Amino acid sequence: MQKVRTALIAGASGLVGGHCLRQLLQSDRYSQVISVGRHEMPLIHPKLEQLIADFDDLKSYATDMVADDVYCCLGTTIKKAGSKQAFYKVDHTYVVQLAQVTAGKGAAQFLVVSAMGADAGSMIFYNKVKGEMERDVQLPELETVHIFRPSLLLGEREEVRSGEEIASKVMEPLSKLMVGPLKKYKPIAAETVAKAMLYAATLNQHGVHIHPSDAIATMGAKL
Repeated sequence: MQKVRTALIAGASGLVGGHCLRQLLQSDRYSQVISVGRHEMPLIHPKLEQLIADFDDLKSYATDMVADDVYCCLGTTIKKAGSKQAFYKVDHTYVVQLAQVTAGKGAAQFLVVSAMGADAGSMIFYNKVKGEMERDVQLPELETVHIFRPSLLLGEREEVRSGEEIASKVMEPLSKLMVGPLKKYKPIAAETVAKAMLYAATLNQHGVHIHPSDAIATMGAKL
């Protein structure tokens, strides 16, 4: 008999997270999906359990955060967060604490959306934060960590990010020219990233796996 599995997702209200939640609910792999968020989403599904949580105190919700596979799609911008410190809290602290809490409750896999250029030693603040996050979620308690580094994400967001919209309009027509070494810079659909995350979870690999954007595109096409 196939093991009944539970997925937990944080950041389901975001661009990648929204697609990921839909994929999780449709997947036969999971009989239960726990969505952890600050606000309740207007969505009802027999598999879905919504956990409204204070991310500054995730440990207090540990007993309700038991899952086999954890999907982390948390992320913001410095502009939306209001400061570098607030950005760091969302894109590093909350992500790492999610990994720690769920690993402590027996999670086997942690799958997280990072960004192209992530590097803990970078002089660029955004890349440095993402790199430090990648480093700090690699916990010994986790059997598997999948890190996804997508290029520019394509898709319709609920929030307006004018800079990303302009970049999308410029880059999307040029994407066909991005071949060979440039392939990893091609814009990628958020839905493709979500599909790649679910595909990676089915591989049952151990260890840490970092997926650049071109590999994400290939994986997403397999689901």
